[in-house]
Amino acid sequence: MSFPGFPTEVHHGAWLRLRTLVFVRWAAVLGQSLAVAGAIWIFGLTLDYGLASIAIAASVIANMAVTLLTPPTRRMSERVATLMLAFDVVQLGLLLSFTGGLNNPFALLLLAPVTIAATILPLRNTVGLALMSLAMVSAIGLWSLPIRDSGGVVLELPGLFRFGFWLALIIGVLFLAIYARQVATEIREMREALAVTQLALAREQQLTALGGVVAAAAHELGTPLATIKLASSELVDVLRGRGDLVDLYDDAVLIRAQADRCRDILRSMGREGKDDLHLRGAPFETVLREAAEPHLGRGREVSVLVATPGNQPVIQRRPEIIHGLRNLVQNAVDFSVARVAIELSWSEARLSVRIVDDGPGFPPHVLSRIGDPFVHGRRRESAGARPEYEGMGLGLFIAKTLLERSGARLDFANGDGAIVQVDWPAERILAATGALGANPRIEE
Repeated sequence: MSFPGFPTEVHHGAWLRLRTLVFVRWAAVLGQSLAVAGAIWIFGLTLDYGLASIAIAASVIANMAVTLLTPPTRRMSERVATLMLAFDVVQLGLLLSFTGGLNNPFALLLLAPVTIAATILPLRNTVGLALMSLAMVSAIGLWSLPIRDSGGVVLELPGLFRFGFWLALIIGVLFLAIYARQVATEIREMREALAVTQLALAREQQLTALGGVVAAAAHELGTPLATIKLASSELVDVLRGRGDLVDLYDDAVLIRAQADRCRDILRSMGREGKDDLHLRGAPFETVLREAAEPHLGRGREVSVLVATPGNQPVIQRRPEIIHGLRNLVQNAVDFSVARVAIELSWSEARLSVRIVDDGPGFPPHVLSRIGDPFVHGRRRESAGARPEYEGMGLGLFIAKTLLERSGARLDFANGDGAIVQVDWPAERILAATGALGANPRIEE
C-alpha cells in the first residue's frame, strides 16, 4: 500500500544535523583534554603528552574546518556521517594507544561511534565501522605506549584482566551495534507507519467532509433553482403559440429542461453527500457493508451474517471505523480462495465483528507480531496468487491503529483460515441520539 507524497525510501543519515555531531565531538575534545591534564597534574602520571596532544589537536582542527566550511543547518549525507564517525574511531584509537591502550579505562569510549552509526547509517556502513572499531580494539591491545606513575612504575592490568577487557569491548561493540540498530529500525518503521496511517485517515476525513460540502451546496442551490424553474415555466406558457417569438419559446423550454436536469443532479448529490446529524450514525450492518463494498466484486463470495436477532444498534459512521474495517476485509479477500464470511453480533455491553477467510491463514511464526508495521510472511500458496504481494504488515497496522482509536480490540487467530475478531465496548461506538440536525450552511 502506497500513498502519494510519502517517501518510499528514506536516507536516515540525513536526519541528523552536521552540527549535532560536531557538538558531540567538541564535548569529546573537552573530556579528552581534561582526562590527559588530570592524569598529569593531579595524579602525577607520566605519559607521552606530545603525541596525545597531537591526537586531540587533530579532532580540534577537523571540528573547526567543519564549523567554518558548512552552514549550521546542513544535514549529513550517509557518506559524510560515515567518514566523520570513522575519523572519530581512528582518532580515539590513536589517543588510547598513546595513553596505555587497554590499560586505559577510557577505552570503553570506542563503543560510542559504533552506537551512533547503528542509529543513523545503513547496515553496510554500520558493519564497516563496527569492523574498524574491532580492529582498533585489537590493535591497541597489541601495541600501546605505557603509562607510569610518579615513581616510574608502569601501570598495567594483569594479562588475564586485559584479555577480559579486550573481550568485553569486542562483545560490547557487537551487542550495542545490533541492539541500537534494532531499536532505531523499529522506531523508524513505527514513525513511518504512523505517518501513513495519518495520511489514510486524513484522506477518509476529506472524503467525508467533501460529502458534507456537496450536500450543503445542493441544499442552498435548491431555492434559486426552483425560482428559475418557475419563471421559465411561466415564460413557456406565455410564449406558447406565438409564431413571431418561436426562438424565445425554444430558449424558455431549454432553460426549463436544464433546470430539471440541475434539480436531478442536486438531488443525487444530496443523497450521496448528506451530512445531516442523523446520518452520522447508521445500523451496524449498514456501516460494515459500506466498508466492505469496494471488495464485493473481486471474484470472491463475501457474505455478511447477522448472528444476533432483533433490532440492530445504530453506531457511529466514523472515518477510522470504515477505513479500518475496509482494510481488514481487503486483507481477507486478498488471501482467500473463494469465500469470506463477516459475522456481526452484539450485546448491551459489546459489539463484535468476526472476519473469516478460507485462505492459508496466518503463518504461526508471525501470528504474535501481526499488527506491527511491515511484518511480512503471509503468502498465498493457491493458484492465482499474486507474486508481487510481499506482505500484510502495513495494511493491518493501519487497520489496527484506526480501529483501536475508536475503542476496538483486535485479535488474530487461525481456524479453517485466518480469523480476525474486532470488539468494541458499546459506549465507545454507539451513535448519540437526539435531534436530526441540518446540513451546514455555506457562508458567502
